[in-house]
Amino acid sequence: MGKTSKKLLRRLRRKRRVRKKIFGTPERPRLSVFRSCKHIYAQIIDDTTGRTLVAASSLTPEIREKAVELKKEGGKTAVAKAVGELLGQRAVSAGIKKVAFDRGGYKYHGRVKALADAARAAGLEF
Repeated sequence: MGKTSKKLLRRLRRKRRVRKKIFGTPERPRLSVFRSCKHIYAQIIDDTTGRTLVAASSLTPEIREKAVELKKEGGKTAVAKAVGELLGQRAVSAGIKKVAFDRGGYKYHGRVKALADAARAAGLEF
């Protein structure tokens, strides 16, 4: 077997299975989540044109300034919540209300759930 871990291969298999069903349209774009060990990234994508409409991550300047304080009080989950809030605000200001949630093969738990709940609270409908 190559250098790719079994855990990563299983996640990619789950991701492919989820992506067969979820497709972002102009009326209902796809909210895609990627989570690394240190950071979390989320973007709203229109798959018909292949364009990213709105994006936010833990590396965005607004969140990066607060990240140290957020990590002290709530860990990476608090940072994910801040990313979800920012993404939701940006989406609503761009005129996006409804999205299809793509968890990217991750369990709907922890950081992914915190991001999704914060985006819902900011005005997005899943």
